[in-house]
Amino acid sequence: MESYDFIILGGGGAGLAGAMYAARLGMKALVLGFSHGTDLPVGGVITTTDIVENYPGFTKIKGFELAKKLEEHARSYDLVTIKTEKAEEIKKIKTGFSVKTKKAEYNGKTILFATGTRWRKLEVPGADRLMNRGVHYCALCDGPLYKNKIVGVVGGSDSAIKDALFLSEHAKKVYIIYRGSKIHPEPINFARVQKNKKIEVINNTNIIEVKGKEAVTSVMLNKSYKSSKELKLDGVFVAIGHIILSELAENLGVKLNKEKEIIINHMTSETNIPGIFAAGDVTDKPFKQLITGVADACTAAYSAYEYINKKGL
Repeated sequence: MESYDFIILGGGGAGLAGAMYAARLGMKALVLGFSHGTDLPVGGVITTTDIVENYPGFTKIKGFELAKKLEEHARSYDLVTIKTEKAEEIKKIKTGFSVKTKKAEYNGKTILFATGTRWRKLEVPGADRLMNRGVHYCALCDGPLYKNKIVGVVGGSDSAIKDALFLSEHAKKVYIIYRGSKIHPEPINFARVQKNKKIEVINNTNIIEVKGKEAVTSVMLNKSYKSSKELKLDGVFVAIGHIILSELAENLGVKLNKEKEIIINHMTSETNIPGIFAAGDVTDKPFKQLITGVADACTAAYSAYEYINKKGL
């Protein structure tokens, strides 16, 4: 059975940064690159972002390219091992923790939860049936398929608005359908939407059904828009938030808040269980960005290093 100083669950930006920093501290680190409950590749959610403009050192960079750079940096250390496996079970053992995947079992002196989140689904009739046949959760992945088509984006967050902006580069028309009275992106993206003639915002409105036999043809709205409750669309891109992937942590006894986020000491990235740390979107950090997740993961690695030395493990 393979043993490590630091086992990292989740291969997104936070997980990769934690591995890199652990190696710099002389710790043998394992990254299990698939988060529990999601099928994102190593690199995580940032790989689904078109343009990143708020990561220090890069004025503008593709999300996939930034993730690749983080992965390459982590892999440059001999002490880092990255495996595309999902953690299925974690147990406390005498030497630390046992982590089981479908393929193997690993022992770790310490654990970092960097499992992140997965997309929240649109739960209306037709949405599941037409998944990947017009209903999508990754604009960057599937947006280019809708060149000169009409698409809708569900949601009003900054992520939703960035999806709409990206889709406008391909589609001939993009509707932003949002249940609230006003979309709430970052100011720079709000200004971009206002200037973009392809994008139209429909506020105070919900989709109640996705229609189509073999592919999406339209959606039904809960209120009329331009005298009709049916809106013709070729594609629907859903950006209505994420579900926190903290189930494994909860099963282990890690304390969560009411949103199911892992509660951490924001100075050390420690949880309530000695030897267990957390970083990134899975935590109760109020401001969730790649840069904050990376910072907390580096802090977690240092805290784990101190924990191991203090315990003489």
